[in-house]
Amino acid sequence: MHYVYILHAPAHDKFYVGQTPDLQTRLLFHNELSEHSYTSKYRPWVLMKSIEVADRSTAVKMERYIKGRKSRDYILKLIHDDQAVELLRKKFEAPLAG
Repeated sequence: MHYVYILHAPAHDKFYVGQTPDLQTRLLFHNELSEHSYTSKYRPWVLMKSIEVADRSTAVKMERYIKGRKSRDYILKLIHDDQAVELLRKKFEAPLAG
């Protein structure tokens, strides 16, 4: 399993999109362990959304797509609208073999 995640830094009203196989460790990294990184400047980060996917390849494609949209509105839609997440899944996940 892999995750695409959306973080929010309330004090700075910034969003961050990433992907990882270990969500809890990655969140710890963003909030405490990293130094001199984009996310270290805007702490604390709050996990707003995580989307579980089957593999890293799918997660990377989803992450790049979300970042490529350069749209705060799209990120907010993913956070608040499960149907938007399902459309994103359909775009990148292979159909299950049956």
